[in-house]
Amino acid sequence: MIDAYEESAGMGERINQLKPGQADISHGTILYLEDVTLSFDGFKALNGLNLTLDDGELRCIIGPNGAGKSTMMDVITGRRKPQQGRVFFGQNIDLLKLPEHEIANGMVGRKFQRPTVFEALGVAENIELTLTGSRSPWRMLKVRSTTTERDRIDEVLTTIGLIGLRDRPAGVLSHGQKQWLEIGMLLAQNPRILLVDEPVAGMTGEEVVRTAELLVSLAGTRTVVVVEHDMAFVRKIANKVTVLHQGSVLAEGSLTSVQNNPKVIEVYLGETPCSN
Repeated sequence: MIDAYEESAGMGERINQLKPGQADISHGTILYLEDVTLSFDGFKALNGLNLTLDDGELRCIIGPNGAGKSTMMDVITGRRKPQQGRVFFGQNIDLLKLPEHEIANGMVGRKFQRPTVFEALGVAENIELTLTGSRSPWRMLKVRSTTTERDRIDEVLTTIGLIGLRDRPAGVLSHGQKQWLEIGMLLAQNPRILLVDEPVAGMTGEEVVRTAELLVSLAGTRTVVVVEHDMAFVRKIANKVTVLHQGSVLAEGSLTSVQNNPKVIEVYLGETPCSN
């Protein structure tokens, strides 16, 4: 990763051409986890985890409970620091040296399982609150949005399919719509990587279809990582799947290759991970 790149010709010149905080993704890879180990009271939640993500890809991460999926996201977003290993954003940004709020600012956005929106505020106001450099709720009462901000808000609302509900209180939205609104709140921060944790839990069938369409549409302009237990949903969106087990990668590849992998079948107690 970074060591090999430093040995390549022109490395210094290329780094100098980058703006401060800009990731070098000239190799096409936007995230590197190398030999990441994190233990809790002797239990290795992550055990020499090695994982790379390409810029613009959509990746599904699956695995049994306790496989290390949530801990992996904690490390990527700066919530936890591993005892061992390296985590780089592009070739040149060491995420382990950055605080959580800096990682969230234009690098990695994370959506948790339960939507956390401001239910008393309007849909558009929720997006406005999370724009990069946005003001506090108190200042929103006194300062009008700029034209650029309003255009950005409408762009995000159109992407998530809620433009027609921009003035509705977020509290009246359905569960699925709240999930989309929270994704929109992350998009307003313009992350290059979007981590989405079990996005379709509790959704109706129609909402599941719409969520699949939304996540697929976001890939390309950013890297989308979906951690999910619903294998029917994984089948709708997956191109490449990574299976975690006991804190490390057990298998990786196409959905077909993963579901037919003997090691994966064994971990899932004789059932393929896509049988339900």
